[in-house]
Amino acid sequence: MKRLFRMIPENVQATLLLRYFGFFKIPLLFFVKPTVIEMSDHRVVVRIPLRRRTRNHLRSMYFGALAMGADCAAGLAAMRLIRKSSQNISLIFKSVDAEFLKRAEGDVYFTCDQVREISKLVAAAIQSTERVEYPVHVTAKVPDKFGEDPIARFTLVLSLKKKSYTP
Repeated sequence: MKRLFRMIPENVQATLLLRYFGFFKIPLLFFVKPTVIEMSDHRVVVRIPLRRRTRNHLRSMYFGALAMGADCAAGLAAMRLIRKSSQNISLIFKSVDAEFLKRAEGDVYFTCDQVREISKLVAAAIQSTERVEYPVHVTAKVPDKFGEDPIARFTLVLSLKKKSYTP
């Protein structure tokens, strides 16, 4: 089964794992149905569709769904690196700052281009007994409506700590 799973492209694997995680741990995440478009050593791109479940009363994406997309893009980058490290590291976002520039009137693509910086943070967490933090930037775009112009910018402070077990 593992061999078969490895034959699936990484972005499809990540989408399946994200939805599995959502179903069992964060039902709201499963409800929104994010899709991983790209996952590499340089960037992570997650799409959240605009539909009845993610819309507000103005027919644009609800800010809660937008925050969830930013969380997924930054969090997936960190989760992937933590899994590769084989270390037991807890991940949480300490704070979130958002700047909403335009109404999200279509499917929104969330891009995190700081995978290398997050990799350094994971390495620092492995070496430290203290919590380590780093501000991660995520850009949200609606290419069908606004092309490459961002509709929102997020800064999430990623906080990692290596779990230690004392018998």
